[in-house]
Amino acid sequence: MATQLVIRSSRVELPQGQEACDIVVDDGRILDVLPYGSFRGNCPIEDFGRHVILPGLIDPHVHLNEPGRSDWEGFDTGTRAARAGGITTLVDMPLNSNPVTVDLPSLAAKRASAVQLYVDVGFHAGVVPQAVESVGELIDAGAIAAKAFLCHSGIDDFPASGEVELRAAMSQLASRKKVLMAHAEIVHDVAPMRDPTCYLDYLESRPPSFERTAIELLIRLAEDTGCRVHIVHLADSDCLEMLVDAMARGVGVTVETCPHYLWFKAESIPDGATPFKCAPPIRHARHRERLWQGLMEGHIDMIASDHSPCPPDLKDLEQGRFDQAWGGISSLQLGLPIVWTQARKRGATLSDVVRWMSINPGKIFNLPAGIVVGHPAHLVVFDPDAEWIVDQAKLLHRHRITPYHGERLSGEVIKTFVHGQSDLQPHGRRR
Repeated sequence: MATQLVIRSSRVELPQGQEACDIVVDDGRILDVLPYGSFRGNCPIEDFGRHVILPGLIDPHVHLNEPGRSDWEGFDTGTRAARAGGITTLVDMPLNSNPVTVDLPSLAAKRASAVQLYVDVGFHAGVVPQAVESVGELIDAGAIAAKAFLCHSGIDDFPASGEVELRAAMSQLASRKKVLMAHAEIVHDVAPMRDPTCYLDYLESRPPSFERTAIELLIRLAEDTGCRVHIVHLADSDCLEMLVDAMARGVGVTVETCPHYLWFKAESIPDGATPFKCAPPIRHARHRERLWQGLMEGHIDMIASDHSPCPPDLKDLEQGRFDQAWGGISSLQLGLPIVWTQARKRGATLSDVVRWMSINPGKIFNLPAGIVVGHPAHLVVFDPDAEWIVDQAKLLHRHRITPYHGERLSGEVIKTFVHGQSDLQPHGRRR
């Protein structure tokens, strides 16, 4: 088969570190990785000089909401935004689509709606009480992992799972060596919000005890069933102590956090600023710093977007009521520069960022990651020194509301290759 393209740079992030390389791409896959300038042959060569070539990012926690709620987000706009942000593989959550992905017909409907793809896309199975027996079938049909909520999801047709349902799902997953992803909050009674426009009142309405109670249960169930558990969007850094203890005992548990927990702090969120609403909520600065410490120490495995958009009216922008606004933050296109801006301030390297946003997600969810011979030619050309200010009007998400509007970021995606293709055409594939 004839070689199609060589992509080269003096800085390429390989598994063993940063090197000057020629990446030889053939039929959408990495054929070879050679010393810089050593390729001899007749094919196009793209030389990116001092710009860094990273492996494509993997985001296993994305809500694209199609079918049924394409007015919230869809595969076309969502995967365009992902590609612009350097994400080359994402996995779509089983909600907030309609139908939710909880049985074989709904998985088929999900796949049928995923037509216009600019990155590779996989699908998670949903764990809900009314269809818990379908989890194994969904995995056997190709679902990447399963997702459960331990509290109300915000969508009535995706209710919370309790211990009985979780145990049943985890037994099916354990036998297939697949992962349960868990929204780890168990709600208990708290005082009502005094002022629904006050962010700190909203924060108090979802205290850290919600996360801790859920994580305690999930660790116990992981020990009992042998199922690997992945804690999504950790916000309460005080949970790290019990998670690290569980890891030391050999419990199969991994952890992610999100860009918004690593960038924002509760002390700076204005009242009425509902674009910041998410669950668990963005907590105080000490949690942000401890989450960064957990990443640097290897106790938090990865960073995922939890991109969860909605139409502007559902954000209750006019009244600014946190009790009425949809909880979700749009950042699919921005994650890499958000993380890099904060990471470099703390002494982290691009190799660290690649580990958190590509290599580890690939390992946890069994997806190809890294610039490795035989892997898909998913590559990101990145200028780590560029500085720019977020203008939400230029984002590619269907709805461009984001709390990052006006923030100054470091690092810019110059070009993204999906299966060796960099033109703005839908080259993504369904998994």
